[in-house]
Amino acid sequence: MAVLLYRLGRSAHEHRNLVLGLWLAVLAALIACVGVSGGSTDDRFAVPGTESQRALDDLRETLPEAVGANAQIVISAPEGQRITDPRYGAVLAEATAAAQKAPQVSAAVDPLTSGAVSTDGSTAIVQVLYPVEYVDVEDSSVEAIEAIAEKAERDGLETSVGGTVYSSSGIHIGPSEIVGVGVAVIVLVVTFGSLLAAGMSLASALVGVGVGLTGLLALMPLLDISSTALTLALMLGLAVGIDYVLFILARHRQQLARGTAPQDSIALAVGTAGSAVVFAGGTVIIALAALSVIGIPFLTTMGLGAAGAVLVSVLAAITLTPALAGYAGARLAPKPGTPARRAADAGTGKPTLGTRWIRTTVKKPLITILVVAGALAAMALPAAGLRMSLPDNGSAPTGSTERLAYDKVSDEFGPGFNGPLLVLVTQDEAGAKTGAEVVQRLQGLKGVAAVLPPEPTSDPAQSVVQVIPAGGPDSTGTDRLVRDIREAAPGIEKTTDASLAVTGTTAVTIDLSNRLSDSLVPFVLIVVGLSLILLTVVFRSLLIPLKAALGFLLSVAASLGAVVAVFQWGWLADLIGVPHTGPVVSFLPIILIGVLFGLAMDYEVFLVSGIREEWVHTGRARRSVVDGARHSVRVVTAAALIMFTVFAGFVPLDDALIKPIAFALAVGVVIDAFAVRLTLVPAVLALAGRYAWWLPRELDRLLPDLDVEGTSLQKRPAGKHAKPRAHV
Repeated sequence: MAVLLYRLGRSAHEHRNLVLGLWLAVLAALIACVGVSGGSTDDRFAVPGTESQRALDDLRETLPEAVGANAQIVISAPEGQRITDPRYGAVLAEATAAAQKAPQVSAAVDPLTSGAVSTDGSTAIVQVLYPVEYVDVEDSSVEAIEAIAEKAERDGLETSVGGTVYSSSGIHIGPSEIVGVGVAVIVLVVTFGSLLAAGMSLASALVGVGVGLTGLLALMPLLDISSTALTLALMLGLAVGIDYVLFILARHRQQLARGTAPQDSIALAVGTAGSAVVFAGGTVIIALAALSVIGIPFLTTMGLGAAGAVLVSVLAAITLTPALAGYAGARLAPKPGTPARRAADAGTGKPTLGTRWIRTTVKKPLITILVVAGALAAMALPAAGLRMSLPDNGSAPTGSTERLAYDKVSDEFGPGFNGPLLVLVTQDEAGAKTGAEVVQRLQGLKGVAAVLPPEPTSDPAQSVVQVIPAGGPDSTGTDRLVRDIREAAPGIEKTTDASLAVTGTTAVTIDLSNRLSDSLVPFVLIVVGLSLILLTVVFRSLLIPLKAALGFLLSVAASLGAVVAVFQWGWLADLIGVPHTGPVVSFLPIILIGVLFGLAMDYEVFLVSGIREEWVHTGRARRSVVDGARHSVRVVTAAALIMFTVFAGFVPLDDALIKPIAFALAVGVVIDAFAVRLTLVPAVLALAGRYAWWLPRELDRLLPDLDVEGTSLQKRPAGKHAKPRAHV
């Protein structure tokens, strides 16, 4: 691998005009494609193969209003008065009639007719139904409903608008993300001690992110791509793009400082640091692409979209970076006296902060291991209480109209009215007696607040019964109620000859969470197994892969513990603007595992490869840990800080899906880089001594030589025509 990348880096350097031109041409073509094709995001959550999804698909044909989008105009009378008073009844009738005429609306139901009036008579709900899903509801229709509510408010009533018509859409970019990128630039300037090098890193990364993101946008007319997939791709593309360029340029500048010619230096940097970049990027891509095996369409597009963004970032790092370095030439060399120059001259002069830290960790390695592992285990404890769901309007920003409506409905009608269950009743012949018996049986289940009369569909053999749970959509009681209805269904079928299927948004969300929960352990086993295999091949050791896998699991568990403490328990929730505490986003753990796995392998390779190189040269185990790690500490620290600032820049977003994911990734990067890789890893290697590098001879002969460290290039003579020894 190192030889191939060496040649690629040298070729990109020599043909820099062509390489830069191709990247810019691809970016321009994709931008033009997006401008012409248009397209919109698709934020639907479907879980193929589940009972709720099959019933939902049936109802789309026979009663689309039951599963289509809805809006709720929540209207309350002034304090001490009743909404049913004649003077307010006219306002309700006017609002219902106006909603009926709004674009795309199929029906608007007067609360005085439907009975959607609170027990104390203070609040009523005008239900607005659409025959299409919420992703197909136009903004003009929602604006028309909001205007109706504003008109009722001018008549002296308190109003808010909620319902499933409110959903996130589009890519999210705000001031916090710009600040995050700005902080990343500062980290680059401090690390390199050069505005030129920092600017080059950012330019290369931004071009890669631009190509990856516009590529996804160009595919929107052909594929169902969610807004969350776009935001995740942007977040990961920025983070890994800057980091990967940092690794290559840092190696290039070290070599320039030692007198290597620019063209040889950048080729060697791509062959060595670039090998680690390809390895790390490949692990992220594999882990993200593996999300497709779970069988959930939106998660598949999210994983593949993010994997595509990472792939483009890797390609930009190993081709565009050497091309841009060709324009700078020797000017990228660090100046004498700068921290970057001292890092390049490691081993001479005063020890750096990183060197002193590594020496501290290995001085008493057993104590270091016990303290750090114990602290991470303590952080992981809240993860035992992890609950998963998807956010709804209860997670919307405080003060938003959908959040006000959600809270008002919950207070006045009960939390279950925000997440009713639909029970599809299918029988050979339609019969009111059968429907009444089903309603009676459902009313007897624990956790049921109310059961509405059966509603017929266009299929005479079908009817829909709406069940109002006693708890909210994300409560454990509602989850249990769905299971109880399904367990009771066979008994009801025996006595009524009617089959039951539980569906609706709440049931789909529960089935999605259960599917992801069931997939979590197999996914972890796949990722950990992959890490064991890859690191065994790279480092020719049994202990290092095992240590890396255990450290990775500690990082994930501690990160999930922090997420549960903040987003589920409410610790420090106000500090980061969490509007509602409750279950964690269903797909957060799998996304965290996939992304953090690649980043952990990234830091592992950069840190341990230097230690292994020293061990091979000197054979002194503990000394190799200090001397080998000090070359990488500064770069790994900078890379982790950049990752953290980019991910943290997305935390302030008012997006209930992205906020916890960004928080988990930011915390995970800090834990894995500083607590695990820069603390636990040196301590474990120092404690293990020479046994850290043991590998059975038979296994050593069987494993391929990937040459991620670029060993074949270390003694390569400078010059364009030298032929390095080939490796796999």
